[in-house]
Amino acid sequence: MRSLERSLDVIGVLEESAAPLRLSEIARRADLHIATTQRIVNVLIGRGYVRQDGAFYAMGVTPLLNAHAFLVSFPLLLAAKPFLQELSASTEFTSSLAVRAGFFQVILERVEGSRPLRYQLPIGEKLPLQLGGARMLAASMDDDGLRALLEFVGEIRTAAGELVTDEEFLATIATIREQGFVHGSSQRERGAASVAVPVLDRDGKTVASIQLSGLEEDFEAANLPALVAEMQRASAAITRRTP
Repeated sequence: MRSLERSLDVIGVLEESAAPLRLSEIARRADLHIATTQRIVNVLIGRGYVRQDGAFYAMGVTPLLNAHAFLVSFPLLLAAKPFLQELSASTEFTSSLAVRAGFFQVILERVEGSRPLRYQLPIGEKLPLQLGGARMLAASMDDDGLRALLEFVGEIRTAAGELVTDEEFLATIATIREQGFVHGSSQRERGAASVAVPVLDRDGKTVASIQLSGLEEDFEAANLPALVAEMQRASAAITRRTP
């Protein structure tokens, strides 16, 4: 099991890096001996999880094949897609489905609306839970999880430059839990706005969120109740359709 854990640590290092890394840097970040790292990397290259470009190493093609297998077999995603398409068609906003991975939100599906976006939600990229619609998923965490999240992220500052204290963040989470949705403006990107609602399993546990994204001027306060109601209907339908 230790060898498997070390291999996953190496994959994690390469996953986090925006650029190829030298072997010595992989070893340093994974806290492994360089000889051990070399043996692990050689095996991962053989399985397609890592590629080598001269003295540098980066993620290979196999993780993409794994991701495709996940996307075409995950019941929640299969159930959600037609409802995301309906939401984008009826509201003209871009809709998306996201799940929580540790302290991050990961977008699994996105359906473009007819209203243009300045900021595209990246599929498969980790986004911080403390900003924007991702706070809907943060609201599903228990108190210990929220404290760990705050310790992990440190200072919270929006794209508009506003500093959010820990107390303000926790108060926002309490409001999200009470009202059952979250609306945010200029959180990740100036001028962008979104609204998100939870997707529940049959036991009432939050397993994902659906989100509508657009420009600030498109999300008027008077329109929010109707949007939220439509999203909640879609969320309930997804729950019913998920095995």
